[in-house]
Amino acid sequence: MKLLQAWFISRVAREKFLLLAFVLLGVAIWASSLLGRGQVWYADFAATRSELDDQAFWLGRRASIEEAAKQAIARLDPAKTLNGTQLNAEINQIASVVGLTNTQVEDLRNEPTSQFTVHSLRFTVRKASYATLVRCYQELQKRSPYIGIEQFSLQSERSNPSQLTATIKITSVEVKR
Repeated sequence: MKLLQAWFISRVAREKFLLLAFVLLGVAIWASSLLGRGQVWYADFAATRSELDDQAFWLGRRASIEEAAKQAIARLDPAKTLNGTQLNAEINQIASVVGLTNTQVEDLRNEPTSQFTVHSLRFTVRKASYATLVRCYQELQKRSPYIGIEQFSLQSERSNPSQLTATIKITSVEVKR
């Protein structure tokens, strides 16, 4: 260290200034990098804290959630739940009752668990009026909680804006008997 100090003192003022500027530039770059890493760490810390608070919130309400689930299951009649084929048939029946003609049912999925199976499908309606889609929605709501709408998107037709295309993701739960 003394050798480095002696070497620095033996330099002319211009060289000392230049060396000092390089050292300060290096320290500034290092501090900037440290600050960036600190901000990333703090953002991760805040996100983790938020997630833990959210989990604590829901875990604190475990008893009331379980009680509400038991009450909901008690109101659910396993004989009225639909399997995948029955769901498909029910959707086609609703479409014909409300007067939908240009329909397509696709992407039927079954997700089994130990107590029930969740069936889902994508129901697409093309070139329908708004009133007809509202009637279809109301018919689907009448079959709640056995049939539910998970996602609903609506677009107008380019050729005729009064005609709509609706894509509906519909789910049903089949209770294993």
